[in-house]
Amino acid sequence: MTAQTQTIREPHRLYLREEQIPTRWYNLRADMPVKPEPMRLPTGAVASKADLSPVFADALIDHELDDATPYFDIPEPVLEMYRVYRPSPLCRAYNLERALNTPAKIFYKFEGNNTSGSHKLNSAVAQAYYAKAQGLTNVTTETGAGQWGTALAEACAHYGLDLDVFMVKCSYEQKPFRRNIMETFHASVTPSPSDTTEVGRRLLAQDPDSSGSLGTAISEAVERALHVPENRGRYQLGSVLNQVVLHQSIIGLESYEAMRELGEYPDIVIGCAGGGSNLGGLIAPFMRDKLTGARPDTRFIAVEPESCPSLTRGRFAYDFADTGQTCPLCKMYTLGNGFIPNPDHAGGLRYHGMSPIISQLKHDGYLEAVAVSQTDVFEAGERFATLETILPAPESSHAILQAIREAERCRETGEAKTILFGLTGTGYFDMVAYDKFNRGEMEDHRPTDEELEQGFATIPRIEGIQ
Repeated sequence: MTAQTQTIREPHRLYLREEQIPTRWYNLRADMPVKPEPMRLPTGAVASKADLSPVFADALIDHELDDATPYFDIPEPVLEMYRVYRPSPLCRAYNLERALNTPAKIFYKFEGNNTSGSHKLNSAVAQAYYAKAQGLTNVTTETGAGQWGTALAEACAHYGLDLDVFMVKCSYEQKPFRRNIMETFHASVTPSPSDTTEVGRRLLAQDPDSSGSLGTAISEAVERALHVPENRGRYQLGSVLNQVVLHQSIIGLESYEAMRELGEYPDIVIGCAGGGSNLGGLIAPFMRDKLTGARPDTRFIAVEPESCPSLTRGRFAYDFADTGQTCPLCKMYTLGNGFIPNPDHAGGLRYHGMSPIISQLKHDGYLEAVAVSQTDVFEAGERFATLETILPAPESSHAILQAIREAERCRETGEAKTILFGLTGTGYFDMVAYDKFNRGEMEDHRPTDEELEQGFATIPRIEGIQ
């Protein structure tokens, strides 16, 4: 039976009731048979809370380092903010199913219908709350596409914190309205690399025309945080780290409950992957079922750009989280901290590494990864927009493209699989990119092996470890 002949029984959008918002975050690491490797210092020593405390808020370090506690209570002030924009809807893509003539059911969790326009607010609210609760006054961060910077600007404004944002230079130039929103919420926004930090000046000396990268912006933000007077500043990161994946588990927990109400369960779960936080959050409770044997056959697919292929062409190794080599090292799939991605338009996916959680799951065979071209991504995004009325962010369109391909396979095989993907945000601030695509001016870039080797050369050697 095809989607065209199905009787529609499930709603196009299912909103859980407000009282069904999860009150605890789920820590996927607790159920992983092999835990992610710990953070390390450049010496190879395991990073302790004391080592991390100059950079991160204390409660966030506790979240970062705890591999054993399965659930963390969400503080009531954070829940109160969540209630402003959550629950987010679980949607059935009926029009897309009909257009594909597929027997598959396609669901998506839409995280873009909040004021920041993306899933990033889920962790921004939590991180700003913990900074305020510790008595801090200043926060610094990086942002690529601008979604994280926007979300953190809103959260910091709510809690009365000063915020400095280092925005990847090519995104700063491509997306001025994202910058305007951050400034509306009283954040200071600087294009990175900049001449306002030692790291930025050093990188500009090496490449005055650098388009920037998330790794570079992280270096500048960390340096700025360490120079806030009286130790009242901290750095906050929008992806990659264990703490961020923990906060984003609210996406998967809501999806899990909504699908339970519908009597559904996904055969395939798909998410775009840059640093890994939205993907890790979406898959968390479903991956728990796979790891514990309750649902061993579910497939999980990470979708990344060909221009920045950390999971599909990177190395599983300890590497610095930032280009300036100021942060601790994480064991992850990486292209090397010195890799500068092509300045394409999925700015939120232009990071040289990947979440240690996602990396470990990929390494152990629980998760697949594919890399896709930029023009195919935008074609899928526009197709989705015309059918489902939401203009997706370029990052989200990576997941859309793979969902379409999986649904097309179902049409060929006749299998009526259930597909769930994450629609992480809207693309209404990405019109420069959409315009280039529509004018035929967008190009695909796939780094050569030689280009990748230049990045791999920056992966550190650690005596006795790698």
